[in-house]
Amino acid sequence: MRAAKTLISNLSEEAGEPVVLPAHLLPVALQELLDTPRTAAQQEFIDTLPIAIALVGLVDKKPAILARNRAFLELSNRRPRFAEADVSHELCPGIALPLLPELESFLPGDERERSFDMQEGDGISGRHFAVRLSRLNNGESAPPRCILSLIDRTQQVEGERSLRSQMLRDSLTGLPNRAAFAEQVEQAMANHEKEGRNFAVLLVDLTRFSRVNEGVGSLAGDELIITVARRLISALRGGDMLARLAGDEFAVLLNVADNSDEALRAARRMQACLSTPIRLGELEIKIDCAIGVAMMSAAIDDVEDLIRNAQFAMKRAKISGHAEVYQPCDSTTARERFGLETELRRAIERDQLQLAFQPLIELASGQVIGFEALARWEHPEKGMISPAEFIPVAEESGLIIPLGRWALRSATRTLAEWDRKSGSPTPLHVAVNVSAVQFQRDDVVSAVKAALTESGISGNRLKIELTESCIVSDPDGIAKVLHAINDLDVKIAMDDFGTGYSSLAYLQRLPIDVLKIDRSFIAPMLEDRDSVAIVRAVLGLASALGMTTTAEGVETQALVETLVGLGCDVAQGYYFARPLPADEAYAYFRARNA
Repeated sequence: MRAAKTLISNLSEEAGEPVVLPAHLLPVALQELLDTPRTAAQQEFIDTLPIAIALVGLVDKKPAILARNRAFLELSNRRPRFAEADVSHELCPGIALPLLPELESFLPGDERERSFDMQEGDGISGRHFAVRLSRLNNGESAPPRCILSLIDRTQQVEGERSLRSQMLRDSLTGLPNRAAFAEQVEQAMANHEKEGRNFAVLLVDLTRFSRVNEGVGSLAGDELIITVARRLISALRGGDMLARLAGDEFAVLLNVADNSDEALRAARRMQACLSTPIRLGELEIKIDCAIGVAMMSAAIDDVEDLIRNAQFAMKRAKISGHAEVYQPCDSTTARERFGLETELRRAIERDQLQLAFQPLIELASGQVIGFEALARWEHPEKGMISPAEFIPVAEESGLIIPLGRWALRSATRTLAEWDRKSGSPTPLHVAVNVSAVQFQRDDVVSAVKAALTESGISGNRLKIELTESCIVSDPDGIAKVLHAINDLDVKIAMDDFGTGYSSLAYLQRLPIDVLKIDRSFIAPMLEDRDSVAIVRAVLGLASALGMTTTAEGVETQALVETLVGLGCDVAQGYYFARPLPADEAYAYFRARNA
């Protein structure tokens, strides 16, 4: 008795308040108390324990309560919120926990301890308990006994449930987040396997959201996301699930029939619901979306694989402009692109790429005045790989930066080599394309300076070509870079003019020297009056702004004559020459300008 009192008293004094004994100490502390006849003082002492404790033993081979403390009695006197419970599983009235089966298996056995959780009542109003059974030492003939302790964990469980609910919700829209969506997809996959229920995952990516967010601010951007979420919900059916995976990316779990038609109809409904501009204050903003669809199939056994399939389809949707369904070749293409990325990185490191040079012909004189440098990659096993294939991979992976710097150095070195062959500076310049990605991520000005310094050529013999999309991505930032390049006496050309989003304001503000008219306007000129009108308008615009013009994709003498008649300055295309290796390009220059 004294040992138990001392143990509990010492623990209480250290804590400064009554404490719950560690479970492994409970049998030690109570063995002496429960094995001896109890006085009123002893019972009062046991009643001071803050957790519900009972001594349970076998009576007529049935578990029965031999003694209990006040906390246990109060627990059992709580009345029957759970009167509908199965009384055959109750150890005593008022405690609707299925304790009897556990005690019936524990007491006759030889386990020293057993711990488990139990719930009293339903999930909304029920209570949760941590239950522990600890066997007491008995004489050889004494019936088995144990200490039953019940710790009320309801508040903890409800707190965990609330925290989990918060963790599975997007704080801005209140929609399920990525973790919750993955759980639901996993459950749907289980239902698909057991019951054959088919479903699809749709990924919805908002176009232009980052630009809108930058233009109107993050608070207005949040309001835009909330409005989009509401509209998308309105386009779905009961039972479909909408989640927000990331900033401007949503996902839908859709119950469908055996084919993708129903999923595509849902995608069209979602695109239609976003067709009306969204009002943010005094602004009306049009938001489009790209939607990728992935159907569940027996070949898929992982949630992330299904979501990844939808991402593959969404990438194609961004290009096509309408919802796309995942095709098995998408993942093959993605793996091939990763393989190509690795090989391209090695090719750049090992200097295995070459430049080809396409001549720029002055239409008034017919002479070569420069060359456009174009990257070429001849793979040792796969042969020639098209720039249309490896340039997008370079841009996506960031390899466009070392590739772009290599192109600048190689082009200027080649021009310097031609000067050495000629014995004096040749009347040529070289044009190098600089990707929008490189403008955004690299210090292009320092790259240009380094290339000029290394080669020793003057700035006016280098021309940087950029596209309209490059300017639109960051007009102010790009303007500073272009003015710094212009200060180096380097010329600047806008490539593929007419196919992007530039405005007259950009042309007036930026130091652009050359407008290159895209081949899509040049090629049909002989049959299409509209194309002639467009080319004439561009030529007039360039003349008014003091710029020169270059026509791309010239392939016939008739086109040359038409362009001369319209007043175009320079032309390039297969009619004159295809892109040539450096030595052949120099020979072409010498022959044509002789």
